[in-house]
Amino acid sequence: MIIVNIDVMLARRKMSVTELSERVGITMANVSILKNGKAKAIRIETLDKICRALDCQPGDILEWVPGDEGNWEK
Repeated sequence: MIIVNIDVMLARRKMSVTELSERVGITMANVSILKNGKAKAIRIETLDKICRALDCQPGDILEWVPGDEGNWEK
């Protein structure tokens, strides 16, 4: 399963969800969906913008952990 660690990076950068939302150009609701692990997908373009805003690598935000495979289609 993939874990989204946006909250960790926001804390490290001392940035609010509101500020990230404004910098990336997505709604606060969508940032919250990512932050709370409820997202089913993320566009590469959005991931690029988040990495630019947080000055980080995709691997700083996305983490794979073994476990619940969910209902992914094969």
